[in-house]
Amino acid sequence: MSLNSFGHLFRVTTWGESHGPALGATVDGCPPGVAVDAALLQHWLDMRKPGQNRYTTQRQEPDQVEILSGVFEGKTTGTPVQLMIRNTDQRSKDYSEIAEKFRPGHADITYWQKYGIRDYRGGGRSSARETAARVAAGGLARAALGALAPEVEIKGYMVQMGPHRIDREAFDWDQIDQNPFWVPDAKAAEDWATYLDGLRKSGNSVGAVVEVVARGVPAGLGAPIYGKLDTDLAAAMMSINAVKGVEIGEGMGAAELTGEANADEIFMGNDGKPVYSSNHAGGILGGISTGQDVVVRFAVKPTSSILKPRQTITKSGEAAEIITKGRHDPCVGIRAVPVGEAMMACVILDHLLLHRGQIGDAGGRIG
Repeated sequence: MSLNSFGHLFRVTTWGESHGPALGATVDGCPPGVAVDAALLQHWLDMRKPGQNRYTTQRQEPDQVEILSGVFEGKTTGTPVQLMIRNTDQRSKDYSEIAEKFRPGHADITYWQKYGIRDYRGGGRSSARETAARVAAGGLARAALGALAPEVEIKGYMVQMGPHRIDREAFDWDQIDQNPFWVPDAKAAEDWATYLDGLRKSGNSVGAVVEVVARGVPAGLGAPIYGKLDTDLAAAMMSINAVKGVEIGEGMGAAELTGEANADEIFMGNDGKPVYSSNHAGGILGGISTGQDVVVRFAVKPTSSILKPRQTITKSGEAAEIITKGRHDPCVGIRAVPVGEAMMACVILDHLLLHRGQIGDAGGRIG
């Protein structure tokens, strides 16, 4: 079992390698009749594609998505949707010197230990290039959400780069699309630019924290114990290449709170729906959505391919020094923002379909 698929009813299988001829996703379970075309999906891929500014890898990939099946006359048919993105700017020779060496912090060594063979040209499946397929699938999920739950809105942004955090008091939704870091803080964007320029020029890299919010999620999505919404969200975000930690709502910070401080008090709103005094739970209680914003954060480690000399070993076990050539992101967390959004869309849609199939219009009423 290769485990290249995720989701229950809306099921996504990604395929392809960083330096292969193409990569893509096969999406099964998308409802029929959803209006979608390549241009709609391309919008999201353009947010993630490399080479858009000096803060990302200069690999020039158009990330042009092709829909090979499952769509007829501009609408999904209910059959598998096959999405393909061709690779056009591979420079495999950049990796020839690491064919026998393992990059510290990279999956080179574990892939070799597991499979006894590895694609050293960019890392194969372990490359962040794989995430382009997820973004294409996420675009399809967004289209389906637009038809089934148009009130759902998903937005991701960076809240930390290295040791530098945003000022929550200066949070501005309108700023997110106005800078190369997807950061909701104009001052932070300026400071981070200077900071990352220094790292980039020195051949180094740095990690980041990305936050993804889904607004307008209906109450009731998810199931107790093994089908929790936050379980699947955590697994989806953790599966993104280079992610090393995931939080829901207050996350690890909840350990510092008292029960009194952590409790999101409940009141009846003027519209007859419950409202909460706060959202420490991140929009999920007992694995089930509350109707509040669903808030997820994930930490992305620094890019392992750097121009700084590091000590390693070869496949034969000999000591060696390694410097990785090629074109790499000084902060891969930047391009992880649209990937996080895509995974949120896929999971929310999947749970919406599960809820609709089991519960339908049943469920407790308040008031």
